[in-house]
Amino acid sequence: MTGTLFTLTFAVAAPFWALMILLPRWSWTTRIIGSPLIVLPVVVIYALLVIPAFGEVLPAVTSPTLDGVRDLLGTSDGAAAGWAHLIAFDLFVGRWAWLDSRERGVPALVMAPVLVLTILLGPLGLAAYLGVRTRWERPAVTDAAPRHLG
Repeated sequence: MTGTLFTLTFAVAAPFWALMILLPRWSWTTRIIGSPLIVLPVVVIYALLVIPAFGEVLPAVTSPTLDGVRDLLGTSDGAAAGWAHLIAFDLFVGRWAWLDSRERGVPALVMAPVLVLTILLGPLGLAAYLGVRTRWERPAVTDAAPRHLG
């Protein structure tokens, strides 16, 4: 079951990445990516992996040591849970960057490589977007146009 959940983890996230990268101007992309619930399938996979091992996971995360984390992640279940953790947070960060970039008017061709970097190396993708977003100001919010708080 662990191998299946590992494989399923990216498979359930990939369609959302594809929408943001390949179809950024499609009206359904905005509707779908606008919901923070897009990460829910990966969160469910993470829960399926972590909850049965909660007695082992809790000590490793409440009082982490290098050896303890290495031992936890060094198992198939631990590696699959770690992968789900990464994919969930990378998708959430990618979603935030995509939504923020749309508000700022960052071109899709600029965002595509940033989003790919976020998929592959999450924190570096976040850093790249934090750098990119400084070049585009967020438009002023008026009373007539409420700002999306997604």
